[in-house]
Amino acid sequence: MYKKKNIEKKYLVIIILIFLAFLLSFFSFIIVDNRKLTFIEQGIKDTVLSINKVFVVAGNKIKNKITEVKTRKNLYEKYRIIKQKYEKVELMSAKYDEAQKEINELNKILKLNKSLSQNSYLNAMVVTRNIGYWYNTITIDKGKNNGVEKNMAVITNRGLIGNVASVSNFNSTIKLLTNEDMNSKLSVKIKINNKKFVYGLLTKYNKKNKLFSIEGIAENTNIPIDSVVTTTGLGNSFPSGILIGKVKNITKDNFDLASTVEVESSVNFDDISYVTLLKKDKNDKVN
Repeated sequence: MYKKKNIEKKYLVIIILIFLAFLLSFFSFIIVDNRKLTFIEQGIKDTVLSINKVFVVAGNKIKNKITEVKTRKNLYEKYRIIKQKYEKVELMSAKYDEAQKEINELNKILKLNKSLSQNSYLNAMVVTRNIGYWYNTITIDKGKNNGVEKNMAVITNRGLIGNVASVSNFNSTIKLLTNEDMNSKLSVKIKINNKKFVYGLLTKYNKKNKLFSIEGIAENTNIPIDSVVTTTGLGNSFPSGILIGKVKNITKDNFDLASTVEVESSVNFDDISYVTLLKKDKNDKVN
């Protein structure tokens, strides 16, 4: 209400100013003739013309200000529309990127499936992951009704990620290799060349450097950096030949006998969306 009164007062002042300008212009017109003006008439004429000039300048400024305000308003409206369109484009771009990522993941899964024996695998999607225990477990959208069993090996197109820890009718919990509570040690082999392998146990995962440790290597063998590490299929539920990662660092004990090998996983454990479960079949092995 207060703003409305202020606007009305402004318009009233503008109208009065326009009226005075008109009146002064009229006076200036009626005293303009060919006769010699008296001192008083000359003074009135000069005064009227000066005041009229002031009103003309003020009027032009007001006009320019009104035009400027309208221009700003129009520019802001155009900016608002462009911003909305840009936000929509950003949203669509994000959706496109996410969809493209899913398509790429699914294509990788399909390529993996082609390398596996028919009916030896089951694909699933990750549905939940506890942020507080990010490296411990994930939950997938397949369960008993889909043929999932406890201790099944779980992989991605990049390699082993863990095994099935618990199963319900419609979903399952996967225990990751990066789990803090790694109760059972995983038997693995390091490929030295086409004929020679060195065997050890995958024991723990370091979250800081994101490397696994392999212990129990008693052989005094030179292990090249970037040697491939895979499962052995011995003493656990994992089939033989599943990729773990590559050797990144090697340390020896104080007596220069046993070695501890640090391995970088081929899997990005921070980004797991789709997985493949390997069904238990003694005749089927992943090489």
